[in-house]
Amino acid sequence: MELVTKKRLHLISGRTNRGLAVEVAAHMGVELSEPNLVDFANGEIKCTFADSLRGGDVFIIQSHGDSPDHTINDSIMEHLIMIDAAKRASAKRITAVMPFYGYARQDRKAAGREPITAKLLASLFHTAGAERLVSVDLHSGQIQGFFDGPVDHLTAMPVLLDYIQRTLDGPVVVCSPDTGRVKVAERYARHLDADVAAVYKRRSHASTNAVEARGVMGEVAGMACVLVDDMIDTAGTICAAADILLENGATEVMAASTHAVFSGPAVDRLKNSAFSRVVVTNTLPIPSEKEFDKLEVLSVAGVLADALESVFEDTSVSEIFGGENQS
Repeated sequence: MELVTKKRLHLISGRTNRGLAVEVAAHMGVELSEPNLVDFANGEIKCTFADSLRGGDVFIIQSHGDSPDHTINDSIMEHLIMIDAAKRASAKRITAVMPFYGYARQDRKAAGREPITAKLLASLFHTAGAERLVSVDLHSGQIQGFFDGPVDHLTAMPVLLDYIQRTLDGPVVVCSPDTGRVKVAERYARHLDADVAAVYKRRSHASTNAVEARGVMGEVAGMACVLVDDMIDTAGTICAAADILLENGATEVMAASTHAVFSGPAVDRLKNSAFSRVVVTNTLPIPSEKEFDKLEVLSVAGVLADALESVFEDTSVSEIFGGENQS
């Protein structure tokens, strides 16, 4: 007996960033399947899928961030529960789509007796039943090696580059807020035909144990500067970097970052900062109370939709980005 099967795509969203998932579904021309998530009185989460997933190619989207009703840990647990439910519903393949990967900064032991939580998270998703991960602008590329399966590492660079090219006139310098992100700045600079600069810390030679001062490697005087980073959390580092660039003669400083974590004092710092604009993407939800006049939010829905279609059709994801998502 010969049986010809048709591939079926199921796109499912958690509750943390459903707005992005709706956009992705619209780009792909599909409808979101309903996971019927409920919270019990003690905080436990339950999922019951409305549609049969048997034999389907299932993509489960959840940003690992907080919301008015959920913590980042709630978001991660909800993601794992949906994956487990899909596995037990006989899905043929399950892809965990995490526009923002939680605990990505805990990717190594910086001191004794510390966890490597980014690796723990990858192991949890594999155990739950995910066969593939899709994420955007991981904090460090090595996280791809933490998961025992394929990882499609996407980048929001095309979206951010388009905005920069449309809004900034004249000579531009792409800047890194610290020396650890210079490679990212160099990738942007190649597309903008721009120079690269980096803000760094230096110790005073005049006295021992003096407070660190900041300097700039590269020429920024008379130039518009774009500070690029993968995320803005409390905004302390990036706001201080903007100040030192202006002190060194920059005419304007724009922030361009993929993930708007915006913890604690971040919004107040950015409101009162030297930035002319703060440009981020919607990998994480930004509630109305965290919006401010300088903020521009761009959508990565098109990037995610193209990547998920490539995964479903078993074609190359890296070709979408010309291979630059691997660097």
